[in-house]
Order: sequence, then structure tokens, then C-alpha cells
Amino acid sequence: MSLLKTDDLTEADRRQPNEFHNLKATVENCHWGYFSATKSPAIKVKSGDIVHAEAITHHAGDAPDLMMDDGLKALWAGIPEEDRNPGVHLMTGPIYVEGAQPGDMLEVRYLSMRPRFSYGSNLAANWGHLYKEFGEKERVTIYRLDMASMQAHGHYAYDFNGKYETPGTVTHCAECDRHKALNGVRVPVRPHLGTAGVAPDVSGRVSTIPPGKHGGNIDNWRIGAGATMYYPVQVEGGLFSIGDPHVSQGDGEISGTAIEASLDVTMQIILRKDFAFNSPLLETPDYFIVHGFDEDLNQAMKNASLEMLDLLGEHRGLSRDDAYSLMSVASDFTVTQVVDTVQGVHAKIPRSVMDKGEPDDA
Repeated sequence: MSLLKTDDLTEADRRQPNEFHNLKATVENCHWGYFSATKSPAIKVKSGDIVHAEAITHHAGDAPDLMMDDGLKALWAGIPEEDRNPGVHLMTGPIYVEGAQPGDMLEVRYLSMRPRFSYGSNLAANWGHLYKEFGEKERVTIYRLDMASMQAHGHYAYDFNGKYETPGTVTHCAECDRHKALNGVRVPVRPHLGTAGVAPDVSGRVSTIPPGKHGGNIDNWRIGAGATMYYPVQVEGGLFSIGDPHVSQGDGEISGTAIEASLDVTMQIILRKDFAFNSPLLETPDYFIVHGFDEDLNQAMKNASLEMLDLLGEHRGLSRDDAYSLMSVASDFTVTQVVDTVQGVHAKIPRSVMDKGEPDDA
């Protein structure tokens, strides 16, 4: 197989210019909380087409005066609470890719990601890693984004009244209940998608909360502009959807959420039939990154190790023994997140290690 980026599309793709699609986040083009193999596509595209899509955070209601406009208010009114299940993320799509069949790969080149508003929200949630240590209190912190400096600043914070359980909760926090937050702290802004993936080949709805072989809620902040993701197609057309946009997140996502903020995403979707991989694979300018998932973090670590072993064997042609040695001396393993029921570990290896130059035995 070849994972090198290439413009060698199919002959049909070569005979016509790539089409541009504008995918608005409307009630007709969105679904809340699930992937589904039977969901009707929002749009159909050909390999190589460009899609500009609106990805909407389901946490916009944490500060509706700052993070919602008329379009988002229409979404909240148009998708009833009882239809927001079994997961929590508001998804745009699905996108049907012509010719995509199970066993193929979707190569998604993320070209740009721009915040829709100048604000984002972080929730210290009941599913956060230290919820009990904080006395089972939930707290919302609103951040203001400065795109000129690519930094986020604490705007204000408030304690959430009750328990945050309803996807898309809208909270009108009175100004008297707002507190100063993170005075003097500056957080790097790095827009990315927390959740994106193809439809799994199962009946019924599949929750957007856990990540898996289809992609889903991977929560790797490196899935941003300039990166390419490879998703294994599981059903005809792929049925690719995006959601859960973030502007900043640390590895681990320890409080339960990132800085959740709506993004306008431009991406190119390419159908690849020349190679296969077992799980979502990330390519950045400097690294190849594989992912391992499991409810047990130790098993997630082992799964990531096995995915890296396969990558080094299939792509670099190394024996398993050589690949195992290389993993130990050149790969970095990191906890992606511990708050999505199924936990994640990602392993990265420098692209410079993966080149195909002949070794120097001199």
C-alpha cells in the first residue's frame, strides 16, 4: 500500500474539475447523537471533491448570547430533545462518496477550520476524570478567542445548576452568577474536530460518544487544518459525518470537554482503493499517528501498539521483530482521552523514519 499523498485520482476524476459543495448546518443536513448506516445522505460527492461544511458544537447553549445565532437557534428548535440520542454530538452530514464500498478508505484532507464565533465553552462535567474529587460539582468556563494571536482567554465561569445530562442544554446564566476565570492565562488556539467518521456496518443508531474503527469521538487535537485522516469504509458510500468541533484541547481531555466551539470546515474527500487499514489513521506534516481504543486503558495501549506494528510492517515492509524494536525507540504513545467510555491511546512515528531511502551501511 502507499500512504504518500498523491494527486493520482481515477481517470474519471482527471476528466473533470473537482466540484465544490457547501454543506450548511440545517435541520435537513444534521443529526444529533448518532451514526447510522441507513441515514439518508445530506449530499453526494465524487472522489476529489471539496466540501465546505458547518460543524456545530452541542455546547453552544452554555453561552447562547455569545455562541448561538439564528441558524443555531433554528437547529435547536428543529431537532427535538427526544431525537438527540443515543449520543450527544450534533453531526453534519452524512456525506455519500460515489463508488465507496466496504474495504475502501476515505482520505479526508482537512484544508481549513475557522471558528464561527469568537467564543467557546469548557465544561467540567459529571463524566470528567476528577468529578468526584471536585465534590461532584460541574462548572462551565467560557473562553474568548483571539484569532489574530491564535490564543484563548478566560472570559467568565459559572457553576452549573443541577447535572448536565441533556444534549444541547441552553443555560442563561445571570451576570451576577459569573466569576472571573484564568486571569493572565493564554491558551493556544488549535481548531480541530473531536468527532468525525463513517457509518458503522450495524443496524440502528450508533452513539457518537465512544470512538471506534469507524472514527467517531477520537478527540485527537491534531485532526485539524493541514492534517489528513484515513477512515475505513464500512457501508456503501461511506456516509461520512463531522461534529464536536473544538478550538483547544489537551491530551486526556481530563475535565470531560475541550474548548467547544463551532467551526467552518473545508475538506477534500478522496476515495482510496489502493490500500486498507484497520482503524482511523492520521497523517500530519511530521508524523503518522495510529489509534487504539478500549474501555480498559491498558488494552487501548496494546491496541495502539498492534496498529503501529501493522503500519510499520505494511507500509515500511519491516519484519515484526524490526518493527517492534523501532516502535520502542522512535514511537511516542500518548493518552488521547479518558472521558468517552471507550478510552483512547494514540501512537505517532516521525515521517522521516518512514521514508524509503536505502540504509547507509558505511
